[in-house]
Amino acid sequence: MTTALNRVAMMVVTLFGVTVVVFVLLRVAPGDPVAMMIGPGASAADILALRVRYGLDGSLLTQFIIWLKALLGGDFGTSISFHRNALALIAERLPATLELAVVALGVALLLGFTLAVAGTLAQRRIGEVAVDSLTGLMLAVPDFVWALALVLLFGVALPLFPLSGRIDPSLGGTFRTPFYLLESLVTGQAAAARDVAAHLVMPVLALALPLSAIVARVLKGALAEAMVQDYVLLARVKGMSEWRLVTREALRNAVGPTLALTGVQFTFLLGGTVIVERIFAYPGLGNMAIEAVINRDLPLVQGIVLVFGALFIVTNLLVDLAIAALNPRLRHG
Repeated sequence: MTTALNRVAMMVVTLFGVTVVVFVLLRVAPGDPVAMMIGPGASAADILALRVRYGLDGSLLTQFIIWLKALLGGDFGTSISFHRNALALIAERLPATLELAVVALGVALLLGFTLAVAGTLAQRRIGEVAVDSLTGLMLAVPDFVWALALVLLFGVALPLFPLSGRIDPSLGGTFRTPFYLLESLVTGQAAAARDVAAHLVMPVLALALPLSAIVARVLKGALAEAMVQDYVLLARVKGMSEWRLVTREALRNAVGPTLALTGVQFTFLLGGTVIVERIFAYPGLGNMAIEAVINRDLPLVQGIVLVFGALFIVTNLLVDLAIAALNPRLRHG
């Protein structure tokens, strides 16, 4: 109980630190958001009125206190560029980003586990060299470079998948929730599910390939250590096949470190959605973040960064709990 309370307290302190850093950095960065909104012939009174409207007329400390009070009340402010509630805008775009990130994580885990098991089964043979070379290539190329390569390959040379968007506009009005892929699968909308999946293929691969290489390398190393343990050697003496040794005996004991690293890397994957969404014009939170930064939309940028920060913190907490659940010594310690 005490440990859980300490973790929650640390979450609050970390999130508060994020709010301070984001607020200060945005205020000291060059550029005036009011100047980008108002016409060249505006009077001083017009400029002052806009500053008062968006809370930019006071000192830095005064602005922070006003903003923090509103934030505690669930008010993220009004977007300067969209003229709408910032929290409502974030809530509209966040499900698309979460769906993209979760699917990419699933693909990364599937591919990473497959490569790790294949490399372990082919230990000290040409297959292991091939797996190590492939994971090295996947890890060396950043996600945005993969995105550009996929655009050229599957969008231009072999136009198999849509280059932009999330769904065909003719199908977009049939959804009741913002989680298009999940809803289409649950409700049996086959045509919509295929279209959403087709739009996801390239951005998901761009995000998943580097992460799957990390998963494969960490899990392969953990499997190599597990394969020389006494319980594996005893199972081998009893005649258990290599496939069962790896997948039944070694894998369940090697998955812990991989899970911990995957949780940490998932937070970086969320951050990587910003550039990947921009490349594919994917209507998620990352794409909107770039637009908000370009327009110096302070309330929207602050809200987006806070949401990303909260996602990072909650993800790390869930990973810690999952590791404790899988490890009896941590669960009962």
